[in-house]
Amino acid sequence: MSQSIINRRTYLRNSALGLSAALIAPHIGISETSFRQPQLDQEGNFCYSPFYKEYIPNDWKNMASLSAKLNANENPHGPSPKALEALISNAAQANRYAWGELYDLIGKISEYEGVETENVLMGPGSSDILEKTAMLYFGKGDNVVSADPAYMSLVKVAQSMGAEWKGIPLKDDWSHDLDAMESAIDVNTKLVYICNPNNPTGTITDAKKLKEFCSRVSERVTVFVDEAYLDFLEAGMTKSMVGLVAEGKDIIVARTFSKIHGMAGVRVGYGITSEKNIEMFQSVTRGGMGISYPSVHAALASMDDTEFLEKSRILNSANREYTYNALMDLGHKPVPSYTSFMIFPIEMEGKQFLNKMYDHKVAVRSFQFMGKTWCRVSMGTMEEMKLFSDTLSKVLV
Repeated sequence: MSQSIINRRTYLRNSALGLSAALIAPHIGISETSFRQPQLDQEGNFCYSPFYKEYIPNDWKNMASLSAKLNANENPHGPSPKALEALISNAAQANRYAWGELYDLIGKISEYEGVETENVLMGPGSSDILEKTAMLYFGKGDNVVSADPAYMSLVKVAQSMGAEWKGIPLKDDWSHDLDAMESAIDVNTKLVYICNPNNPTGTITDAKKLKEFCSRVSERVTVFVDEAYLDFLEAGMTKSMVGLVAEGKDIIVARTFSKIHGMAGVRVGYGITSEKNIEMFQSVTRGGMGISYPSVHAALASMDDTEFLEKSRILNSANREYTYNALMDLGHKPVPSYTSFMIFPIEMEGKQFLNKMYDHKVAVRSFQFMGKTWCRVSMGTMEEMKLFSDTLSKVLV
């Protein structure tokens, strides 16, 4: 066995206590990062890169008192009734491991994705797979190429392993600059990370161009495509990169039950990749070990509830359209979104803006990138989105 695999195994084992302690760090629940706390500026905001910062409100901990929690891209319509019934009916078996049932879920996923069961990697949410990928792939002197801004979970863990982040600014049309990303790859690049649709921008890169990029670049380096929000697109599966795995390309595709399935608190996710990559994962960790017996049954039931999944997509689309039009009516310029959240530029300083929104018991996010300050608002219920737009009209006057 290679020394690098042994070192990563040692890291995973020895860092367990450190991870547990880090989970109570102040940024958990607000910052979309891993256990590695980002650099703070003088105002206590998170600096991900020289061009990408997240503002943090003064008091964000009292979430129970919120009237609209629109800061975490949670699905307000889930879990599905069938998934909820499965959770409840199997809760009494929570003292049991779910190995047999997990294989049933893997079989259902493989059939849905059109791959072999040997191509399915399970984890408690897709973030778990993102972070473990970074632990396995990166060491001191390596680098990861991604968009800037991007979802930071994999990137921050890669940095904690000693790697460099090569953040490539999005293009003017908000798509990934695939040519610049390919040019940024060098002998130390271990992985290219793409979130499509992208978080925190909610924007998308053309599937045909992305597929050509992934097919070509994966001959040089592993490409990780995070498709957490793809199901919110109509016929989203037609835009997936999963087919490249079946073609033998060095691709990892991540999906989650946290978004369209509305099961963020249940913790189920999976990756689709080659048998070789899965063998590497399984040499140091058992991803399925982190998924509980009730969670497996809930995921199985949710996959069967196609009526709920379609309803969830339609409701999200309707609330997103309402929010876009409401923002336009208020004089804002939202970026067209393909996800369950939306961004728009604001003139107010980010921390001040968040504090004022929280004073009205409405939680959102605020970032600085592309030379502007942005609000990112998750799609809640229609009632919550109306409360959001009403609150915004009072805060940004």
